[in-house]
Amino acid sequence: MSRWLITLGLVLVALGLLWPLATRLGLGRLPGDILIKREGFTFYFPLTTGLLVSALITLILWIFRR
Repeated sequence: MSRWLITLGLVLVALGLLWPLATRLGLGRLPGDILIKREGFTFYFPLTTGLLVSALITLILWIFRR
């Protein structure tokens, strides 16, 4: 259990460090991401970005488990 927590922590740190690079590449503003702006209110739901990141994580985990 402790190995998984350490690994998860390292992955989160790596994602945090790589996030500025990902936003420069357009990740987070893909077609299909929902953005609603109104006076005094902004709602952002990264639907497509979430699906893409989920597929990438699934692929990486699938490769490591083989």
